Amino acid sequence: MVRVGVHLSIAGGVDRAVSRALSKGCDTFQIFSRNPRGWRAKELESGTVERFVTAVKDSGIDPVVVHMPYLPNLACPNEDVYLKSVDALSVEIKRCSILKIPYLVTHLGSHLGSGLEKGYLRAADGINKALSKDDSDVILLLENTAGTKNSVGGKFEDIRAIMDRIEKIDRIGICFDTCHAYAAGYDVRTREGLDTTLKRFDELFGISTLRLLHLNDSKGGLGSGRDRHEHIGLGRIGENGFREILHDPRLRDLPMILETPVDRERDDAWNMAKVRELAR
Repeated sequence: MVRVGVHLSIAGGVDRAVSRALSKGCDTFQIFSRNPRGWRAKELESGTVERFVTAVKDSGIDPVVVHMPYLPNLACPNEDVYLKSVDALSVEIKRCSILKIPYLVTHLGSHLGSGLEKGYLRAADGINKALSKDDSDVILLLENTAGTKNSVGGKFEDIRAIMDRIEKIDRIGICFDTCHAYAAGYDVRTREGLDTTLKRFDELFGISTLRLLHLNDSKGGLGSGRDRHEHIGLGRIGENGFREILHDPRLRDLPMILETPVDRERDDAWNMAKVRELAR
């Protein structure tokens, strides 16, 4: 069986996320470690940390993943925002270490018109600064983007250009988002398209760098640059596309996090059930 889970709320404390994961039937799950819409983070209380670590261990859920908050932009040319972003990354790496969470997912940001090359340099420099302050074994996962205007990371070559400048490369992995890939022009709907995509990925990074899947269908078309997630099987990738993804031996054993919509007709449970159905 595949390992599938969702992004969960930490309302009431990060430790509450574990019981929510169990109630939803998650094999893995993702959280923000704090309020994702602000720059400041409350200190983690020792009791909360102890309850979280114990609950995760007892649950058998593996792995737990943290996603960076919304505001940081590692490719930003604005110095104030950039410095805040690097500090936020440092703080999140530390929080993952305290909570014994192995993976931190980050977007690579937007160069805001300053150019891709400057965006590469900014992002790599920020990652180097953050990792230089930390000697834990937390792995930073660089997430591919949907190829929206001025974004960094829509093409595999973008991510490779950044990785080539990172000093602690053993602390880096990749999170592959299916919606983002499709919107950026990687046709993962068919066996041929998926194989072409993964062969190119392997050429640039080595398939072993792929640690996590964000499993999302796409409302936008191939190469549309639209970062709009859809329920599994109901978007442009479709059921047949996800059947191909879920049966590919290079992907099947990876942890899979759903960031799909919740509405009146379908929720997290529906999407996880759909993934498990298509994976049979």
